[in-house]
Amino acid sequence: MNHQQMKMLKQLQEMQQKMAEAQDKLAEETVEASAGGGTVTAVVSGDLEVREIRIRPEAVDPEDVEMLQDLITAAVNEALRAAQDLAQRTMSGVTAGMQLPNIPGLF
Repeated sequence: MNHQQMKMLKQLQEMQQKMAEAQDKLAEETVEASAGGGTVTAVVSGDLEVREIRIRPEAVDPEDVEMLQDLITAAVNEALRAAQDLAQRTMSGVTAGMQLPNIPGLF
């Protein structure tokens, strides 16, 4: 292996380590989103796991279960979008400044 290849291999290993660290960090971070003026809140981790659903008592109307379902769906979807944005920002920060050659099939 020549010097250039060794350098590239080292950079790839460093990037792999940074990506693993970023994924661990994402699993610990959470985002939340609410619907219905805060009557339903969804908490999602950076690795896209729904951690918590909070429902205020005033959101529970036995005569309108469909509205509660819609609020839960809206809150979860918004929280998932926020978590995906967080993951994208975190992972793009891992590769920032890395000077890797173009390797077909790698990215």
